[in-house]
Amino acid sequence: MRENDRFNASSTISGANNNEEDSSLQLAHAIAEAADDRKASDIVILGVTELCYLTDYFVIVSGFSKTQVRAIADSIEDKTQKELQRVPLRTEGKTEGTWILQDYGDVIVHTLLPTEREYYNLEAFWGHAERIPFKLSQSIGE
Repeated sequence: MRENDRFNASSTISGANNNEEDSSLQLAHAIAEAADDRKASDIVILGVTELCYLTDYFVIVSGFSKTQVRAIADSIEDKTQKELQRVPLRTEGKTEGTWILQDYGDVIVHTLLPTEREYYNLEAFWGHAERIPFKLSQSIGE
């Protein structure tokens, strides 16, 4: 392989990784938006690519009742399926409604009641993770 061919091959590979990262981040933002649409609180996106081999991002959100937690999870599924043609690989906890985990492979969503979120404190556990900015669509006072 010539030197130029090696350079082109490596840039193509890194370009593919950037596209994967972009689509993962796009999914994480779509999930956060869907949660925000259902009035979720304390929406946090954590970049865990460098810390965890299971996924690239965690999206952690709170709902104030079991009904709201389920509605947030449903909103996430609807939005990701309609806009990105993505469905979770696995969903756990929907029956109980206190902590719903939706695994999209490259993004894992945790929708919790505040008591569950405080007890398990996922943000502290993943404290080394990069916090990804997310702008809420609803402004205070509207």
